[in-house]
Amino acid sequence: MIADARVQRVPNPKLELFQRREFLGEDLCLELIGLIDANRRPSTIADANGDQYFRTSETCDLSADEECVRLLETKLQALSGIDPAYGEAVQGQRYDVGQEFKAHTDYFAPDGADFHKFCSIAGQRTWTFMVYLNAVEAGGATRFKTIAKTFQPETGKLLCWNNRRPDGSVNPNTLHHGMKVRKGMKYVITKWYREKPWG
Repeated sequence: MIADARVQRVPNPKLELFQRREFLGEDLCLELIGLIDANRRPSTIADANGDQYFRTSETCDLSADEECVRLLETKLQALSGIDPAYGEAVQGQRYDVGQEFKAHTDYFAPDGADFHKFCSIAGQRTWTFMVYLNAVEAGGATRFKTIAKTFQPETGKLLCWNNRRPDGSVNPNTLHHGMKVRKGMKYVITKWYREKPWG
């Protein structure tokens, strides 16, 4: 992580977790919201668990040809210092009232049925970078249960965390819950990085 006085680390030894308020300006957030609204589709999960209500949001892939996406990618690289070649395509998510993503991790379970499908080329997910694109009228927080830490959506606020332990193994303490929206709409973008170049 590049040194930035506005980046705050959550003081917990169980995981590397940071936040940076006002990472994106309101105008850029609105442009990204427009792309999500225009291209959204039902979200899916790896290793289906039989719970059709586990992830009820909508998702879209954000094209790197869009100027606002290029600007976002530039800002993420400047903050993270991670080679862009290791990054997946940026995704956007929309949560309407009642929608959520139940407690989950972003890494692929090493013993999961879909592990080889998703990790055979680029390897495991390393870092997650997530940005709230708007404030939500009620609900929609992100809760990290194992460390009892909850983040409320704020326009342009970034959260990022390392999905691994220091020894490189996956870190179950990154378990997090995109909680139900109670009023309004929630928009976020998500950027994941891998162990090896993506694509």
